[in-house]
Amino acid sequence: MNKKEVSEIKRLFTKERCAINRICGCYIDTEKEKRLELKEAFLSLPEEEMFKYFDIFRKTLSGTIGKNLLNMPFPLEQEMGDGTQKFLLKLRDSELKDQELLDEFYDKIIETYYHPENYFIILIHGSYDIPQRTSDGLEMDDASDYIYNFILCSICPVNLSKAGLCYNAETNNIEDRIRDWIVEMPELGFLFPAFNDRNSDVHSLLYYSKNSKEFNSEIVEQILGCTEPLPADAQKESFDSIIEDTFGTDCTLETIRMVHDNLNEMIEEAADSPDPVILDKADVKTLLYHSGATEENLEHFEEQYDTFVGEKATVMASNITNTRKFEIKTPDITVNVNPDRTDLVDTRVINGKRCLVIEINDQVEVNGIHVFPEDDSENLDIPF
Repeated sequence: MNKKEVSEIKRLFTKERCAINRICGCYIDTEKEKRLELKEAFLSLPEEEMFKYFDIFRKTLSGTIGKNLLNMPFPLEQEMGDGTQKFLLKLRDSELKDQELLDEFYDKIIETYYHPENYFIILIHGSYDIPQRTSDGLEMDDASDYIYNFILCSICPVNLSKAGLCYNAETNNIEDRIRDWIVEMPELGFLFPAFNDRNSDVHSLLYYSKNSKEFNSEIVEQILGCTEPLPADAQKESFDSIIEDTFGTDCTLETIRMVHDNLNEMIEEAADSPDPVILDKADVKTLLYHSGATEENLEHFEEQYDTFVGEKATVMASNITNTRKFEIKTPDITVNVNPDRTDLVDTRVINGKRCLVIEINDQVEVNGIHVFPEDDSENLDIPF
């Protein structure tokens, strides 16, 4: 799913456009015991509760694609026999009216998901009559060919509110506040099936994780049956390792500048597309070649890629480069450069010392104070 498709589904979580038919839930305590089960028509809820649930559902589809939101295809074996995809299809097609299926789903979460405190599993079923769109993107609400039936799961921690004092209007007094168990925003969740190309794609789902560095591999692999992708930070670390191993002693400031500029150019060219820029093994190899890698540099590239990223794994361009800054670090100094002006930075040998050279104009501030550059034209500049 891309940004536009995610936004289209999020718009269903409003009172005016609500497409939710049914809501179910299970409250789990610290002993992994079911304390409460909920099952009713969503529109029968009090309006105040509906709006709180809308917030939770929208949060389950929030964040950056490739970081908090991940498109996960099912391996072929999970679409056969008693695979996880088959189970999710049965759950969706039951419209959450089959208590045995619901209990089985809750039990799988309880057995697999580790959470030290109480939490609340929320499941909804929705039906979206997908409106057709004109060539200029306008929706025709009275024209539809398909209905998107889906389930959305949100797993929310339940925490005790903080102790404190409050004002009691009835007694006109400051009193000890009653502490309540609060359902927080979700830690993780998923939408099944995915809404790809504005239609149902039962071969994949959209997964949400509040923590972009950890996806809860037990839920991903055991309950959903998908392969856990590399988190955004791990993609950056793996890509950096490939760069260092590929270029070796040829890994200079100019090399990294070329990689950075080429990546940013790819992102800029796709700026009008809702789809993120994704690179597979061949794409990364081409990127390095255009950034100055020789055939000798690339001799062991495929082995390095398979080791650091994975043979069939991909990386997202926005995860492996920063379009907002170009950072240069030493143990004692960090310099952030406008990514559009990396040409102002160079490396030189000056008076026998390796130096980072930054071209400056008359607008220089140090600790907020305007200063004037010193004239040191006698020193010898040798690039390295």
